[in-house]
Amino acid sequence: MGIKFRITVMNFLQFFAWGAWLISLGGYMIVKLGFTGVQVGSVYATMGIASLFMPALMGIVADRWINAERLLGISHIFVAGLLFWASFVTDYNTLYWIMLFVSMFYMPTIALNNTVSYSILEQNSFDIVKDFPPIRVWGTVGFIAAMWIIDLFGWTVSPIQLYLSSAASVVLGIYAFTVPACPPENKSKGDSIVSALGLDAFVLFKQRKMSVFFIFSMMLGAALQITNTFGEPFLHDFAGLYPDSFAVQHPSVLMSVSQMSETLFILTIPFFLYKFGIKKVMLMSMFAWVLRFALFGIGNPGGGFTFLILSMIIYGMAFDFFNISGSLFVELEAEPRIRASAQGLFMIMTNGFGAFIGGVSSGWIVDYFTVNGVKNWPNIWFTFAAYALVIAVAFMFLFKYKHKPEAVKNAKV
Repeated sequence: MGIKFRITVMNFLQFFAWGAWLISLGGYMIVKLGFTGVQVGSVYATMGIASLFMPALMGIVADRWINAERLLGISHIFVAGLLFWASFVTDYNTLYWIMLFVSMFYMPTIALNNTVSYSILEQNSFDIVKDFPPIRVWGTVGFIAAMWIIDLFGWTVSPIQLYLSSAASVVLGIYAFTVPACPPENKSKGDSIVSALGLDAFVLFKQRKMSVFFIFSMMLGAALQITNTFGEPFLHDFAGLYPDSFAVQHPSVLMSVSQMSETLFILTIPFFLYKFGIKKVMLMSMFAWVLRFALFGIGNPGGGFTFLILSMIIYGMAFDFFNISGSLFVELEAEPRIRASAQGLFMIMTNGFGAFIGGVSSGWIVDYFTVNGVKNWPNIWFTFAAYALVIAVAFMFLFKYKHKPEAVKNAKV
């Protein structure tokens, strides 16, 4: 079994386990459990709380003490047990705390998965910028496969989605122990206190381009989970007007078009990074988020179905050009000895501060535009679109970075 194939399987399982519940859990909580927008948003915000410190801590451990692939496996086994428990819970307080611990163990695995993938590719003399995106695309395929299974078996508002995710996490937890070893690279006993504590990556804030990059990563990170949180509840709300429509009958399949779009845009990342550089790629992502939300605002399962499809398609650019390109940018800019910590820091800013702000504020916005149980979805989505537009314009003027195509093309990270 080839090295790239083995990493591909790992990426597939990593995102299959997440895709089984990430998009559909919001609908389950609103439709079956009767949670409010703030409650649903706060459950999703647990990913932000956990990402404030857990990815960095896991990155530190992987940089200094425990093989990254072993840490990845242990984390997924813990996640499996917690998700199985969550499937039996129906009250908000208990589910909130369980999902907080799920997030504490799952969110670091996204960065660890990247670290393990990068390390193995580097060990085998592959070009990460060129070879990783086609591998990572299979993570998106896994995410889509899980969504389709949940939808086609009628589990979008059922706890069975949590059983499936739990099973996938067990499989990945065991599989991670079989991939090539990724030992810590930073074991020097002569390091400073800051280095010994694993805070090396925070020195990146001394560079203006990196500090601005991380701040805007946080701001854009607030947008990442909004449609994941409220996309399916939005579609479920059309059940009264369009009960037999495809969007209402198969919301997860429709939402999966977003992930299908990812598979295409991921493959374009090397070209766009070489050709345009991180600033223009990030700007494309930000304006794509404006369109993602605005198209939701004018779309519906009837005459506005085309707008929903267009929103799904644009999601690929919105997500990948920020998340994957940002991760590669950090990988290129950080020194080898702090790469795992740097990836953890990127996660803190995007899936930490960003996701927490996005989860809590989006819940408030949804409830603000809800009157007598009826949600004004156009106003909700246009509010999110306006936020993304402000970020894009500000980033255009504040982020200074001179693109050097040959430096990216010839980078061996």
